[in-house]
Amino acid sequence: MTRDDEERFPEQFGRSVRAISDYMGIGLQIALSFALFVLLGFWADSKLGTSPLLLLAGVLLGMLGMALVLMKVVRQANKKK
Repeated sequence: MTRDDEERFPEQFGRSVRAISDYMGIGLQIALSFALFVLLGFWADSKLGTSPLLLLAGVLLGMLGMALVLMKVVRQANKKK
């Protein structure tokens, strides 16, 4: 490696880590938004005895939450361009 390559490595590595952390954050937001509503629906079903109804409502709300997170991410990506 030349000296220039050694000096550019931390800069390139930093950009890569930032990009990966952005994508991991998006994935975590999507997974948590879905899981939260599904678990709340499951918990409410167990307390109220309305077996699949609130779980299905939780799944639908989780999907809506995932869609909202994805729309937010797409808007932010379009603003950066």
